[in-house]
Amino acid sequence: MNDLLQAMAGVGWTSAAIAFVVFLRVGAAMAALPVLGEQLVPARVRLALALSLTAIVAPAVADPVSPLTTSTARLLFCLASETMIGLSLGIVLRLFVLALEIAGTMAAQASSLSQLFGSGGAPMPTISHILLWGGLAFAVMAGLHVRFVEVLILSYDALPPGSLPDADLVRGWSLGHIGRAFSLAFSLAAPFAIAALIYNIALGVINRAMPQLMVAFVGAPALAAGALCLLVVAVPFGLMLWLAAFEGFLNSPFGAPR
Repeated sequence: MNDLLQAMAGVGWTSAAIAFVVFLRVGAAMAALPVLGEQLVPARVRLALALSLTAIVAPAVADPVSPLTTSTARLLFCLASETMIGLSLGIVLRLFVLALEIAGTMAAQASSLSQLFGSGGAPMPTISHILLWGGLAFAVMAGLHVRFVEVLILSYDALPPGSLPDADLVRGWSLGHIGRAFSLAFSLAAPFAIAALIYNIALGVINRAMPQLMVAFVGAPALAAGALCLLVVAVPFGLMLWLAAFEGFLNSPFGAPR
């Protein structure tokens, strides 16, 4: 009887240690994960979601994680390594959300719908809110929670637990995704930037031809109205482009950014 109790206690300790190691990676990623890790979501709900994802991921990665539970030193080392890996995953996914915010800010500035200069703590323009919540809604409809579980399970092959990731590989991987985020943001805002450039050139020609015309009073309202019309046409296609890029990352999260 005592041997049975000791065996059950050993199994229970191993299972709890595996869940703890997996929770370190999942919980760190949840801090920056789009949708599930948003600040609007209450902290208790985010904690419950992290525990739920841990319960799903832990059985699939028990084999590579179980050797780390044999000593306290390895578990303490996992506090640093697993947290770092989880934050890296969450931040790379968060870059797609930042791309929407940057695109909205660029479009608003090009269409004179926001001030060109503002403090860092200023709220986002309305276009950024439209792109942000539209993109998050598309991500949820595409099954973000399921795809995130797949990315977490794959991460244990690409980034083995219990060891710090190679600095050069992480740097190249991170910088590649940062560059892709800015490229994606400019692609989303390109219709507004191009339309604003053409419109301002035409307005300058008109001002040159008719100096007596107050082009500032005529041009600014027309530019804002044209931007709103362009917003209705361009945003659906922009969100489809963003969703395709997001799904492309989820299909190959640890490959070279394209």
